[in-house]
Amino acid sequence: MSRKHLLLTASAAVLASSFALTAAAQEAAPAADSELRVTAVTVTATRRAESVQDVPLNIAAIGGEQIEEQGFDELADVLAYVPGINVIDRGGRQGNPIIVRGLNADGLGSGDGNNDGGGTVATYIGEVPVFVDLKLNDLERVEVLLGPQGTLYGAGTLGGAIRYIPKKPDFDGDALDVRTELSQYSEADDISYDTGFTFNKALAPNFAVRGSIDFEKDSGFIDYPFVVREIGVSDPDPDFTDPSDVAANLRRVNDADGEDVLSARLAARWAPLDWLDGTLTYYVQQSDIEGRRGSSARSTVPAGEYELGKRVEEPNEITNQLLALEVVADLGFAELTSATGYSKFNDIGQRDQTDLLITLEYSYEAFPTFTSFTREKGKQDRINQELRLVSTTDGPLNWIAGVFYNQFESAGYSAEYTPGYADFAGFNRADDLEYYSQAYSKLEESAFFGEIGYDLTDKWTVTVGGRYYQYELESFSDVDFPLFDAGFQTVGVSSLQSSLEADFAAGSPNGTEKTGQSDEGTLFKFNTAYQFTDDILGYLTVSEGYRIGNENGVPECPAFDPLAPNVQGACALAPGQQFGPNPGDVSTRDERQYLPDTTTNYEVGFKTTLANGRVTLNGAAYFIEWTDPQLTSATINASIPITVNADGAESKGIEFNGEWLISEALSVRGSYSHSEASLTALAPGLVGSITPPGFGTILIDGEDGDRLPGSPEDQFSVFGTYVHQLTADRTLTFNGGYAWQGDVLSRTGDRGGGLTLDAYGVANVSAVYDTGPWAASLFINNLFDEYYETGVVSSSLFNQVLTDAGGDPVYTRSYFTYVGAPRVIGVRFNYSFE
Repeated sequence: MSRKHLLLTASAAVLASSFALTAAAQEAAPAADSELRVTAVTVTATRRAESVQDVPLNIAAIGGEQIEEQGFDELADVLAYVPGINVIDRGGRQGNPIIVRGLNADGLGSGDGNNDGGGTVATYIGEVPVFVDLKLNDLERVEVLLGPQGTLYGAGTLGGAIRYIPKKPDFDGDALDVRTELSQYSEADDISYDTGFTFNKALAPNFAVRGSIDFEKDSGFIDYPFVVREIGVSDPDPDFTDPSDVAANLRRVNDADGEDVLSARLAARWAPLDWLDGTLTYYVQQSDIEGRRGSSARSTVPAGEYELGKRVEEPNEITNQLLALEVVADLGFAELTSATGYSKFNDIGQRDQTDLLITLEYSYEAFPTFTSFTREKGKQDRINQELRLVSTTDGPLNWIAGVFYNQFESAGYSAEYTPGYADFAGFNRADDLEYYSQAYSKLEESAFFGEIGYDLTDKWTVTVGGRYYQYELESFSDVDFPLFDAGFQTVGVSSLQSSLEADFAAGSPNGTEKTGQSDEGTLFKFNTAYQFTDDILGYLTVSEGYRIGNENGVPECPAFDPLAPNVQGACALAPGQQFGPNPGDVSTRDERQYLPDTTTNYEVGFKTTLANGRVTLNGAAYFIEWTDPQLTSATINASIPITVNADGAESKGIEFNGEWLISEALSVRGSYSHSEASLTALAPGLVGSITPPGFGTILIDGEDGDRLPGSPEDQFSVFGTYVHQLTADRTLTFNGGYAWQGDVLSRTGDRGGGLTLDAYGVANVSAVYDTGPWAASLFINNLFDEYYETGVVSSSLFNQVLTDAGGDPVYTRSYFTYVGAPRVIGVRFNYSFE
């Protein structure tokens, strides 16, 4: 059966079942419940406040009540119940890429503490674009816009946009809500807890403040059973069959992926005039993460499902801050909005670097007690400004016009230590600093955008939009090998940015590589919608999205020297650069950077409210052309994960979501999506692989028709709630949800030792006793305690055993998977003071 036929068959099946559901709802509706209607969430995704059922776009809106009802804590929880989008849950240590409609830029395992969500979806806090995997406290709603949103939302909305909409300070009264939660993983030794409060204080009829603060201590559930007792002294690969040898060299760290998260918000709102309203908000989220959420059960070491074979602990501290000012002025003919944001991101961490070095085949493994670790630090600063006018006059014509500016700077360094190795190999380096890299980049982006809508009739509307954008990016990187230079001094990140700015202003200093790129272009949007009846809306959309390019953060390789073939080779090749002794060993691509990519989306959809308002059913079918797609690959030297441009890809699929109020007490909502994302052209050298024995990198071509990695083809979810009225003001509510996704590839086309992750489903249940002022909940997440893998690092081809200078085994451990959380049982309490 062809994929096109399969897609049409799936569409017909879902439509048939949906109409059957509607008919059943109409037949089952008792007369006493005739006034029941699904309450549609009001959204502002089109820059106007409208019911989600009236917006002719594919938007999923999750209101604050639903967030509390389903016990959502973070974005991954929400997106499991939204069709067409998924999160690769890798735990807090890694950052979790967001993939919409199969448009994946990131591998299932690459990236450490990334701060861009995978790059194909832009996230907003209020009106300000900034990526934070925000804890879902005190939110009005979360809006998920599926499909390219390039005209109104700009860069990064290649596949869609996600908007966190916080509750604004309220002028009408005071409130204080306190909350706490206790829970435990089935695989954890300790209890996790979460506590916090939200307050609102009206200080004057036109001035109010609102704030919240929450502290979460997640115990973690992954053990590190093979941490060396003393780096460079203890043997990381003892005789694993001899408990005494293991105990003498290694120690076990239980629940090594624990996480402490402090999240807070303070907002002040002032409306000095009837037509002027401004809100100043400060956000901070600080995460202290102990380690990775991974499993080495597939690796060479004797690890269990919830054990990771790292040799050193891998803490990481991440801090996100945002200061946002939103001012809205009613000018009579239009609403003027100014959104200003200044955000900062900082992280500092440590990771096990042993596997990379021993697979370089430079004889690091010969040192019998070799263990390497990397300490790294990074910072990002961003300034955003948007001004827009949205028409408010009556009539068939409406319009939006705006300007946008973004300035982004990042700086960071990575210091690689090999304790004991310098003395073993005869180098004069007391601190055992083996490798040091630093990078700095600066991006400036500006845009003009607008939309014009016209009501051709009272039922038929047409909207066209456009955006002109331009950007300029400069990137600098430098790498040193201190083992060969006893006088080398490192540069702290605090002074890195200023020193690099000063040096690079006069030109690239010795040993430092500079790359740069700039681009400009236009994006287009066309939408037409027809209101067939008051409750049935159909629409057609053609929209475009784009994403800027960037550097890969890997230093450029030195010129190939046939007399010194064993020089450190963890580097990126420039086009035409020789990398081996044969004349044909010449790079045909630029591994240092990647260029912009764009998408064009063709979509038809419908939104319906049926059965006298008791049922909503929405659906869409789409086809996306992806030009110059940014996809994960690897460097020829050392197989470092990088991003490269392929020639083309596409995605097509269907999405459905709906809700049914069966009775006043019982309701059900659900979603289903099917997507097929694949290459449409040959992609030379896309997939990095090796041919054992040994670790020499080979590059495998991606072929036309290869399925893209990172997302399932099928997803569905269902959630039901039943409310039992105990007395006039007391209720007992039972909730149950199940989210399922199909299998996922770890590499494009499952090539180069890729792993296909099994399909899985997770069930959550809860019971809530609510008295009005206070509520208590008992919940169980992952009810059936399913073990499931969410991501992959490296491949099984790296499962090789080397030998040290004494002939003893050295086990590579780079191949591991990320795993989801086991069963969690907990209680939650809330109290509201009015």
